[in-house]
Amino acid sequence: MSAFKDGLFEGKVAFIAGGTSGINLGIAKRYAELGAKVAVCGRDPEKAARAAEEIGHGAIGMSADVRNFDVIHGAMKNVSEQFGPLDFVVSGAAGNFLAPVNGMSANAFRTVVDIDLNGTFNVFKGCREFLNTPGASLIAITAGQAVNAMQMQAHACAAKAGINQLVRTLALEWGPDVRVNGISPGPIAGTEGMKRLAPNDATRQKHYDRIAMKRWGEIEELAESAVFLSCDSATYITGAILDCDGGSGVGDATPPSLERGLA
Repeated sequence: MSAFKDGLFEGKVAFIAGGTSGINLGIAKRYAELGAKVAVCGRDPEKAARAAEEIGHGAIGMSADVRNFDVIHGAMKNVSEQFGPLDFVVSGAAGNFLAPVNGMSANAFRTVVDIDLNGTFNVFKGCREFLNTPGASLIAITAGQAVNAMQMQAHACAAKAGINQLVRTLALEWGPDVRVNGISPGPIAGTEGMKRLAPNDATRQKHYDRIAMKRWGEIEELAESAVFLSCDSATYITGAILDCDGGSGVGDATPPSLERGLA
């Protein structure tokens, strides 16, 4: 059940990069349900078209690669010409896989940094001239790897740490007119991230043990977090990274053995 009133985002325009699946698609749906005009983009044009149909409410799907500044800039220009200035921009395109540094090529490392970090820069830099200011809200989808090192995630750790600092820097530089924040999801059920980072029962249990709430997160909960950061209730919040992770970033939630503790 949502705490936000119907029609909250009537007259608003939202652009979601990477919005054709998972968490970002969930955010796009929620914005549209609350009245915003929504555009989503992804590299696959057919997937983008299916996402727009799934979102409904007149949403449009576009094919654009966040690694190419000119392409993503052009996509946002087209959206602003069709819908008007952009009120909300979400940068959520990401790539990931499990690999140790010694088993990872330089190109593989570069690809993840290019999609995640450079892509976020391209989206935010590219949207600046099309924003409805003052009052526009930008959100980057980051991850716990930004602050908690994880084996076989050197590429993601580096990229997400960069995203967090980019958020903070842009909050300082654009502060009077534009709010820039991040959302850091924990283990979210039914997402591609869960499939990649927890491909078997053993790794799933390892992730589960760290969750203080002792349940998987839901895409809808991430969408509600994005709504909050975009609405008027958050007008004094910028440069923040909102952890929506069930407490999984706090520490190991597995109780220690009393026998071991007394030994």
